[in-house]
Amino acid sequence: MAPVSINELPENILLEVFTHVPARQLLLRCRLVCSLWRDLIDLVTLWKRKCLREGFITEDWDQPVADWKIFYFLRSLHRNLLRNPCAEEDMASWQIDSNGGDRWKVESLPGDHGTDFPDSRVKKYFVTSFGMCLKSQLVDLKAEGYGEELLDTFRPDIVVKDWFAARADCGCTYHIRVQLASADYIVLASFEPPPVTIDQWNNAKWTEVSYTFSDYPPGVRHILFQHGGKDTQFWAGWYGPRVTNSSIVISPKMTRNLAPCTALPETTEG
Repeated sequence: MAPVSINELPENILLEVFTHVPARQLLLRCRLVCSLWRDLIDLVTLWKRKCLREGFITEDWDQPVADWKIFYFLRSLHRNLLRNPCAEEDMASWQIDSNGGDRWKVESLPGDHGTDFPDSRVKKYFVTSFGMCLKSQLVDLKAEGYGEELLDTFRPDIVVKDWFAARADCGCTYHIRVQLASADYIVLASFEPPPVTIDQWNNAKWTEVSYTFSDYPPGVRHILFQHGGKDTQFWAGWYGPRVTNSSIVISPKMTRNLAPCTALPETTEG
């Protein structure tokens, strides 16, 4: 019996085979084999199947997606880009920019004159003092797997979140600053709202800050995240704003008018 070529299999079977092949291998190797494989690998159906298989979507998914291939790669990279956001590793991974008063400290929730955090999985927070306390992280997007084409052509949303609270018995001022910067650290976009001042004898409620960078200029390679503050009573100890559960997440846009992409969206994953 003469050997049967894999290309003689029904296209639906070939698509099923391709759903089990790593995405980068599909684009870097399989897509170059022949025109049939190229056309199949470019099909929306394949990338929707891969998203379903990886759990990125469910069977009843009904949100429009501009480019399923890009959606797949962004979802595969999806995670919090800030390290140690909930103080589980003390001050590890944070650059201390200002350490006024009695300096930064880590405490366990709910803390004195505090309240429980909305998410019970969060157990700790960072707390500031009577002098300005600021800490930061600088995220290198290329090192995190986000290549130039992915960032500059598709410009996925960059979603920044932070949580802060005051002690009930002391007023405080909370600060946050987030900047998108180029490879040589030129600021291309920023989020720096006015400081939030909370009066003494407040409800100590945790407040979420959220901001989404969309349609930012091309060339973004770094993200600077900085937050902190100080108390307003100038009391010795740790009576300033408490912060925890900070995050930077890069998310695919659901709809966008872009030409179909046939090249590999550059990432640095293995």
